[in-house]
Amino acid sequence: EEVAQNKKRADGSKVISANKTCPLLCIFTPSQSNLPSSGIGYTQTPCFLEKMWSTAREIAAGDTTRDFIQPLVVTPGKDLNNKYGMYKHEDFIGLPYGSKVGSRTGRGFIHVLRPTPELWTLALPHRTQILYIADISLIVSYLDIRRGSRVIEAGTGSGSFSHSVARTIGPLGHLHSYEFHEARANKARRVLRRPSSVCLEEFSQHGMSEFVTLTHQNVCKDGFNLTDTVDSVFLDLPAPWDAIGHAKQAMRKDRAARICCFSPCMEQVLRTVSALNDAGFSEITMYETLVRTHDVSQVPVLQPISDVVEKLKRAEGIREVKRLKQVAAGQRSRENPHGEKRKRDQPAGEGSEPEDSGGKRLKTEEEMGGDDAAPDNDVSGNDVRLPVPPAKISVSKAMAEVRGHTSYLTFAVLLPAVPSAETPVE
Repeated sequence: EEVAQNKKRADGSKVISANKTCPLLCIFTPSQSNLPSSGIGYTQTPCFLEKMWSTAREIAAGDTTRDFIQPLVVTPGKDLNNKYGMYKHEDFIGLPYGSKVGSRTGRGFIHVLRPTPELWTLALPHRTQILYIADISLIVSYLDIRRGSRVIEAGTGSGSFSHSVARTIGPLGHLHSYEFHEARANKARRVLRRPSSVCLEEFSQHGMSEFVTLTHQNVCKDGFNLTDTVDSVFLDLPAPWDAIGHAKQAMRKDRAARICCFSPCMEQVLRTVSALNDAGFSEITMYETLVRTHDVSQVPVLQPISDVVEKLKRAEGIREVKRLKQVAAGQRSRENPHGEKRKRDQPAGEGSEPEDSGGKRLKTEEEMGGDDAAPDNDVSGNDVRLPVPPAKISVSKAMAEVRGHTSYLTFAVLLPAVPSAETPVE
């Protein structure tokens, strides 16, 4: 019955409209045990993270989109007013994501985009300095975070890293997030939604509450309250070396577990590396992520030098033939300035001169190549003109201004303990 409530598009995807159920990846609870075991269900409340996994191509009521720096929740009956004009939320419903929407006042337009962790990083409310995609992608890759992984994050901050990890681990994994600052922890749980000033739970609204646990705790003093549980640990703390011992206790010992420390200063890196060595970690490495923007453009494909040289030689030969013709024509005009009148003045017995003259003319034409029409066609023809390249190639130029230092990323691996000789190995 739920499937029947969705209209079908011509290409097979569903059209979502207001007050309709939409196909989403459902976060299961005990009250939803009757849903299909495949993990695909239907819910009446579209949420941020669920939309990342949804295949719906259209915007529905409740969807989050990016509005400059602040996110926008599509709510029927409300308007969006900015310097580019006025837009009604009803106009967004049913449009494919990425659509260009013109204002009702005709002053401008906006693009409505599908919510992703990358866009959320650019649009979230800043409670602290945040991690951006360049650092997040490297951290997720080197920590080997994948679907079903169990991860520790300290501290939560503004939740930029939390959203990217939540998308990666999915509902089969779990993220344990710790925040020392109580006010920031409460704001992560409850965020003021504009403009209605209604407090909503951020992680719950974004579909993350079932596999993200947010705890207000000083992990440097009290630890993580976990033992041999997580696959990887990420520490974004002023003194990460004080939490490395607690992190080792929480990490799994039956397989290789990984840790990353995010530190802005080199002095922090040195103390962290010493603590990692003392705790028995191995493969300690440090990276700095710097983004260099390139200006990309397309240029025609260059011809090989041999082809260009050959065409230049042919063009030079044609010009030389034309020059010889002009020289020969000038020589004939000097030798016979009066034309036929000179022939009538000659005696009848001396008839060999016209024959010699004719012979010279034929000889000159043979030396010049015979037919005059062919070289003329070559001079004005297509051999001199270079053909238009059929394709283009992409080239890039590094921008003069690049973003500077953010932080240093220190990675280490905790290898599983080697079984002793007394322990029987099956």
